[in-house]
Amino acid sequence: MPFAPLPDAADLTGKLRFLGTGTSVGVPAIGCGCPVCISTNPKNQRTRCGLALGLPQGTLLVDTTPDLRQQLLRERIPLVHSVLYTHEHADHLFGLDDVRVLTYYLGHKLPLYCEEQVEARIRRSFDYAFGDESETGGASVPHLEIRRITLEPFDLLGVTVIPMRLNHGKFRVLGFRFGNVAYCTDVNGIPDASLAHLQGLDVLILDALRQKFHPTHFNVTQAVEMAKRLGARRTYFTHMAHDLEHEETNAMLPPGMELAYDGLEIDLT
Repeated sequence: MPFAPLPDAADLTGKLRFLGTGTSVGVPAIGCGCPVCISTNPKNQRTRCGLALGLPQGTLLVDTTPDLRQQLLRERIPLVHSVLYTHEHADHLFGLDDVRVLTYYLGHKLPLYCEEQVEARIRRSFDYAFGDESETGGASVPHLEIRRITLEPFDLLGVTVIPMRLNHGKFRVLGFRFGNVAYCTDVNGIPDASLAHLQGLDVLILDALRQKFHPTHFNVTQAVEMAKRLGARRTYFTHMAHDLEHEETNAMLPPGMELAYDGLEIDLT
């Protein structure tokens, strides 16, 4: 079917935009009537955690959340050129089928950059995307090309990406550095080798789930301590649950630190 150009499409060149800043169930949480979940402040409405970056050679997604279609429509993002994955958990992966329409625009397979265990999950969960046409019956499927990554830096859409290992309980996840901006979601510990990649940052984006302790995520106290240790010029916290009211929490944070929110845009330069 034909598609018309989007007249008010976002220009993300040199920008990073938060597509989602919420935990795995999102905020508001289904069935919850707490003050944050029923808040009318849009900064308390958090879809699942992901980013869009406007790089020199195109738009990069970090993770494909179950809210991806809603996020791309809300932010007026008409095209994506590559996807980069932090890890394989459902709230970071299971919106992958929503890129199907984007591959029509591209005219070629969409590159997915990920580790081996993420690739294995993609191939199991989206097996229909990897068969030949006789297996799919000619049905419309996302056209994907998986490109395996390790902890070695690599070039992507005109920038050098530095992956780093993060602790997420017992799970293997990645954080990424793009120039002087770093993204570390789903983390409750940072190995020394990764800390070395997080020095001299202009912007640090860091997991801060809630006030109480959690076995696989930094809570706010732990996140603030880590942010102080790393000393970025500005720190934005993400992957937040409904425990954190936006304005009240920001008022308690040290200077140079604040909660991110869906739609927040920052410079990559």
